[in-house]
Amino acid sequence: MSLHPINEDRFDSGLTRLPSWFRQEIPDAQKIQSLKQMFRSAKLHTVCESAHCPNLGKCWGQGVATFMILGEVCTRACRFCAVKAGLPQKLDANEPFEVAQAVKDLKLRYVVITSVARDDLQDEGAGHFAETIHETRRLSPGIKIEVLIPDFSAKYESLKTLTDSVPEVVSHNIETVRRLSNSIRPQAQHDRSLQVLRMIRQLNKNIIVKSSFMVGLGETDEEIAQLMQELAQTGCQILTIGQYLAPSQMKRHVPVRRFVTPEQFDRYRDQAMAMGFKYVMSAPLVRSSYIAEEGYNGCMQAMALR
Repeated sequence: MSLHPINEDRFDSGLTRLPSWFRQEIPDAQKIQSLKQMFRSAKLHTVCESAHCPNLGKCWGQGVATFMILGEVCTRACRFCAVKAGLPQKLDANEPFEVAQAVKDLKLRYVVITSVARDDLQDEGAGHFAETIHETRRLSPGIKIEVLIPDFSAKYESLKTLTDSVPEVVSHNIETVRRLSNSIRPQAQHDRSLQVLRMIRQLNKNIIVKSSFMVGLGETDEEIAQLMQELAQTGCQILTIGQYLAPSQMKRHVPVRRFVTPEQFDRYRDQAMAMGFKYVMSAPLVRSSYIAEEGYNGCMQAMALR
């Protein structure tokens, strides 16, 4: 397979017509509107909306959403992401309780909590994550919690604060292959993300470690195999792989270079499972938080069979 390096001159030449396998059922509009009103009245944000997730209709139709804390403005400007970047807002001290209350109202068994990056904060938001986990457990005893975190600049104290709150799953997304990492997420570092995954595993072996990456950014299948091997070596247990879809045609957003077929996604899953991952979800519409409870349950079952 030939390489397709990211190049500013090619930013308007990406693929835009979606293949037939992206078709989905029409969602329950009433359910979606009801959830939207709940989130707005509580001043809550969801990554489903902020990241323009293609599964919003399906997930919200089932009463499932991924909460985004620490505001809605990110201090980083990754070139695949639709979340607003710029000067972040002051932390909302009530946010942990509001998230916990929404989780209780929705009667969730499993919740995913993510955030924007907050490089402006000394702990980069780790304490706010821990407080949100504490409040959620206080109002909903027995709930399972997954957190999808930024890299916290691999700060030991921040990662320890988070792991001491003992969520069931800690996820940190590697996003893309090594060669493209600097172009796709210029304020992050490929090796630092791998380090974060290793540190989570070392800090608390009872926490399941998860990561995710996209395809269609110009990577090769050989690079994907190398990336999966790198992730497996960190102790990562759950892996999700999905198709990249450009949030817009603006120059800051990298265009789609290829649409990977469902059959090829199946091959990626088989490769990853052979490398030792406990659970792999690989399909065009898969996202890191998509039906996350299924991934957790699948991983737990796989570990029980060891």
